[in-house]
This record gives sequence, structure tokens and C-alpha cells, in this order.
Amino acid sequence: MKSKILFIVSLLVGLMMINAGLNKFFNYMSMQEMTESAGTLMYAFVQSGWMMPLIAIVEIVGGALLIANRFRALGAIILLPILIGMFLFHAVLDPTGVIMTVVLLAINGWIIAENFSKYLPMIRE
Repeated sequence: MKSKILFIVSLLVGLMMINAGLNKFFNYMSMQEMTESAGTLMYAFVQSGWMMPLIAIVEIVGGALLIANRFRALGAIILLPILIGMFLFHAVLDPTGVIMTVVLLAINGWIIAENFSKYLPMIRE
């Protein structure tokens, strides 16, 4: 039962991340209103020319890996910096989305905890 719930949650988060990444390329969803400082930061990311495509690619790849059971542990680690960045962005600049990012971070933490044995070879001597 626990594995089915983990699969469903991973599927939903993975699809959400893929959707967010594809939206950065195709702009099919409108952005919500932001505070001035949040808008300034987003404008800087877009004007850099490389930051938004990089974030989009990481979201798409991480989301796809999160869906695949075999690579779920890798997908969770790949998405962790993106989710931390999302949390900090919303916590500091645009508090309207902070609850959703906390939920996403908690789910990602659960996925990492469930796959912790797969990370142990990286930290053992």
C-alpha cells in the first residue's frame, strides 16, 4: 500500500515538474502576479538567456526520472536544489506560493528517505 501511495505521489509531482519545465519553453500558462522584487529577479533570470532554460531542463529530466520507479532516487536528488530554490524564492520574495513549495519539499524528502539505502554507497568510504 505504501509503495502505491509513493508511486501516485511521485507521479503527480513528476508530472507537475515536467509541466513547469515545459511551460518555461512554450509559455502556455500565464504567470501569477508577483511582488516587485520577485518580478525583478524573474526578469533577471529571463534576461540572462541561459538560467530559465537550465531550470526547465532540470525540471523536465528530474520529473521524468521521478516517475520512473527505477530512477526515482536520482530524480529526487536532481529536483532537490530546484525545490529548495523555489522554497527560498517564495519564502523571501513571494509568500503566496510558500505552502505549495513546502508540500513539494516534504514529498521530495519522503522520496529521498524511502530511497536512502541507494545513496549510502556514495557516502561510505
